[in-house]
Amino acid sequence: MSLILKPGTSWHDVYSQCVKAAPEAFHDDRLLNHFGGGWSRSGEPMPATSPVDGSTIAGPPFLDFDVAGRAVVAAVDQHIEWGNVPLAERKARVSEVLDALTEHRDLLSLLLVWEIGKPWRLATADVDRCIEGVRWYVEEIDSMLAGRAPLNGPVSNIASWNYPMSVLMHAMLVQALAGNAVIAKAPTDGGVSCLTLATALAVRSGLPLTLVSGSGSELAPVLVGSSFLGCVSFVGGRDVGSSIATRLVDSNRRHVLEQEGLNCWGVWETDSWDMLGTQIRKAFDYGKQRCTAYPRYVVQRSLFDRFLSVYLPAVREVRFGHPLAVASPGDELPELDFGPLINDAKAKELDDVVDEAIRAGGVPLYRGSVDSGRFLPGQQTAAYLAPVAILDPPRSSVLHHAEPFGPVDTIVLVDTEAELLAAMNASNGALVASLACDDEATARRLSEDVQAFKVGINKPRSRGDRDEVFGGRGASWRGAFVGGSLLVHAVTEGPPDERPYGNFPSYSLYPPT
Repeated sequence: MSLILKPGTSWHDVYSQCVKAAPEAFHDDRLLNHFGGGWSRSGEPMPATSPVDGSTIAGPPFLDFDVAGRAVVAAVDQHIEWGNVPLAERKARVSEVLDALTEHRDLLSLLLVWEIGKPWRLATADVDRCIEGVRWYVEEIDSMLAGRAPLNGPVSNIASWNYPMSVLMHAMLVQALAGNAVIAKAPTDGGVSCLTLATALAVRSGLPLTLVSGSGSELAPVLVGSSFLGCVSFVGGRDVGSSIATRLVDSNRRHVLEQEGLNCWGVWETDSWDMLGTQIRKAFDYGKQRCTAYPRYVVQRSLFDRFLSVYLPAVREVRFGHPLAVASPGDELPELDFGPLINDAKAKELDDVVDEAIRAGGVPLYRGSVDSGRFLPGQQTAAYLAPVAILDPPRSSVLHHAEPFGPVDTIVLVDTEAELLAAMNASNGALVASLACDDEATARRLSEDVQAFKVGINKPRSRGDRDEVFGGRGASWRGAFVGGSLLVHAVTEGPPDERPYGNFPSYSLYPPT
C-alpha cells in the first residue's frame, strides 16, 4: 500500500502556521532568541534536519558567550521585578499561558513530530501533560509556597531534547509560578521551534522567560557557572551531568541534575505472563528514548522459555515508521509505537553498538528490519532503527551497563536472588525499576535492595505527574528531587535549617515513594 504525507502537515505548512501565530519569534528565514524582554535576531542559525525524513527544518540560532552573558544579566533584572508580583497575579498570568498553549496544542504537537520524531499520540500527550500538570500547580501552589520565597536569582534550565513540553516547559512555568525568572537553553538536537512557540505564548502574558540557543561548551560558563543564578536544573546524560556537577561543586548553588540510569525489569517466580507481555510492547513507546524506559530484563533462568514465549510475540507487534504517513488524505494519523531516533548519527551509533555486542558474544534473540516500517515511497530512513533484543550482552559492551536510549533490549539470565539484584543494579543507580513476582512479600523484600528511586511491583513506574515525587538513586541523580511540592521547594527558599530531599555531597535524603 502506497502512503502519502497527511495533507496540511508538511514542515512548510507547520512553520507557516508558526509565523502566523507568533511572527515576533518566527521570521520567514529563521528563529529568534528571547532575552531582555524581547526577541532578537542575534545568533547564527545552525543547519538542522528532521529525523522523520532528513528534510531541512529550522535550526537553533546559536549565541556566543558574550551575548549569552548579557541575557543572564537581563534575566536577573527580570527576577527582581517578578519577585514583587503578587502570587494571585502570577497564577492568573500562568493560567492565561495555559489557555494559549491549549489553543495551539495541535501546532505544538506537529512541531514535536517534525523536530524529534514523536508519533502523533505521544506528541499530543507531551503537550497535554505540560498543560494539565501546570494547571494542577496553579490550583495547589498557595500551600506549597507557605513560608517560602523565590530564590536569589533566576533558574537556569538545560534539558535534553526528548520532552520539550512535559518536562522542560512544564518546569519553566512552575518555576515562574513560584516567583522566579527563568532561563532555558534550547536543546541542540531538536525541539527548538516547539519551545520557541511555547515561549512566545508565555511572554505575551508577561512571564519572565529567557530562551537562548548555543553550544553547550561555550554557554556553560554563564548558564551553569554564573554567580547570578539561583539554581541550575539539568536533564540529560551522565557525562554532561557530571561536567555540570563539577562546575557547581564549590558554589553551594541550588541544583537539580537528573541523569540517566539503566532501568531494569526483574522477572522472578512469576506466572503473570499476560501482564508482562502487554508491558513489553508498551515499553517501546518513543523507541525507548526516555529516562524512564525499561531496556533491560533480568530473568530467572528457569522461566526463560516462558518469558520468551511472551516477549517475542510482543516485540513483533511493535509498529514504527513515518508519523505523518497515511493511505488516504482523510485518514487519521497512524498509531505507531515510535518513529525515528533523534538523528541518523544516533541510529548508526546504536546499530554499531549492537553489532559489536553480538561479535563479542551477545546472542541476538530478535533483530527487526527497517524495511518492515511504515514509510512514504522513497523517503530517507537513516534515522530509523528496528527493535533489537540481545541475550547476555558481554561486559565489554556499553549495553551491559548503560542505557541505549533506543529500541534495544538486553536480557540477562540469573539463578539466585543475589544475582538478580546485582544485575538490576548494574548501572550504579537508576530512576525506576520493576519486579514481576507473584509473591508480594518476596517482591517487596527484593525491592528494598534495588537501587532505583521508584520500584514497581508487577507494574511499571514512570516520572509521574502532579503530586508524585521524582528522583534517582546513586549516580542517576544529583541535587534536589522534584515532583509535587518538591519541585516548588527545589526552586524556592525555605527555613534556614531546611534539608531538602535529594542527593547532595554531604547527605542523601529520600521521601516515601
